[in-house]
Amino acid sequence: MTRLIVVSNRVSAPVDPAAGSAGGLAMALSAALRKYEGLWFGWSGETIEHFTGELKTEDRAGVEVALVDLEAQDVEEYYNGYANKTLWPLFHHRVDLTAYERSYGEGYERVNRRFAETLAPLIQPDDIIWVHDYHLIPLARDLRRLGITNRIGFFLHTPWPARQLLVTLPHHRRLVESLFAYDLIGFQTQEWLDLFRDYVISEARGELAGYGGLEAFGREVRIGTFPIGIDVEGFMEARDSREGVRTYDRMAASAAFRSMIVGVDRLDYSKGLEERMLGYEQFLQDHAEIRGDVFLVQVTPISRDEVDTYQDIRARLDSLAGRINGEFADMDWQPIRYLNRSYRRDQLAGIYRAAKVCLVTPLRDGMNLVAKEYVCAQNPDDPGVLILSRFAGAAEQMGEALLVNPFSREEVADAIHRALTMPLDERIRKWQALMKVVQDTDVGLWRDAYVGALKAIQLSGGDDDAVPARAA
Repeated sequence: MTRLIVVSNRVSAPVDPAAGSAGGLAMALSAALRKYEGLWFGWSGETIEHFTGELKTEDRAGVEVALVDLEAQDVEEYYNGYANKTLWPLFHHRVDLTAYERSYGEGYERVNRRFAETLAPLIQPDDIIWVHDYHLIPLARDLRRLGITNRIGFFLHTPWPARQLLVTLPHHRRLVESLFAYDLIGFQTQEWLDLFRDYVISEARGELAGYGGLEAFGREVRIGTFPIGIDVEGFMEARDSREGVRTYDRMAASAAFRSMIVGVDRLDYSKGLEERMLGYEQFLQDHAEIRGDVFLVQVTPISRDEVDTYQDIRARLDSLAGRINGEFADMDWQPIRYLNRSYRRDQLAGIYRAAKVCLVTPLRDGMNLVAKEYVCAQNPDDPGVLILSRFAGAAEQMGEALLVNPFSREEVADAIHRALTMPLDERIRKWQALMKVVQDTDVGLWRDAYVGALKAIQLSGGDDDAVPARAA
């Protein structure tokens, strides 16, 4: 019987699927693994003195997970180093923040090789393998070297960088060549797929093949777009749950008849948080007549705090939020509530529902599911307005949002004013169109489309009659 093996840097299968804090992606992949009697493999998050390859297996709500510990040096070079100081900034067009350290690349190669050596004995002949994200780009190449011939797919959750930026990466050709050990490569949007194809054709002298394929490095790989979504039904249940309703009531009461704007982002320079606050500040400067009638709730959990760049942005945001509050606050009004903590999914749904406007303004983002969650949380009879960066992957689908250039504080300020003054009939029309997008790109549909496309590829390297869903 065919099993599905999911591989990611960290295993996020929920211990309790009924918990409101479980993410939609984790729930969708867990459901797929239960359906195919599969396995989720990844790093445990723990470190040991010497790598042994010893596996820790456990059952998480019907999903078998296999966890491996890494050495502290592995974590520093592979995870903090190459993944988060090299590939992450580069893939988000921040060459100025990209660290090109040889030891990082060596650690990245070493950990992917260790993952492959640990995973290979678990693979059965009929298994299909689904690898996730930039941490594990070379994994299929290392599995092939160990004799694994199964179908292996890769999905990139982040953007793919422009060719002119990717070539700044030492050994960029080797990195891209390793992707051709996969059978199917999935991207969030057509833009990211086109940038990948441009590199392959221009730098590797690759050629287009039939049915959404690329030929290069002596091998053909299928490529396709598979835009990820949220668990619509699960999110609506979280919204309507006791905790979701309670959170909505608390936020509505705390608003005291003011209009709430919300932003929810992990602390990261790619999210455009400084630019967002500056745009909000511009709005306050431009519209003194409504200053006391609106406030921004910015939820920003801290992440990767051991990386210097993230420490720097945290300090700048603390200072910027304090400066704006100091300049504009009154005795009974604070313009920004800046919260460095995480909230459960049901609590976030309540927060979204209470907000008249949602600011999703990343400088570059693979998709951004906050935009879809906000739309899903709205009251159909009185929906809020989504302001969305045109550089988020979601903008390719969600054209009825107010699309903005996040680098322009005036454009962000103008969009906030338009959103707050938008007539009800226009808000309803936009929300209905956006909600259809959210429903049509449900995470379960995304999961089934990708797995179905991977299963359709024959072990011989591809069946010309089998076309991946949404293939390019």
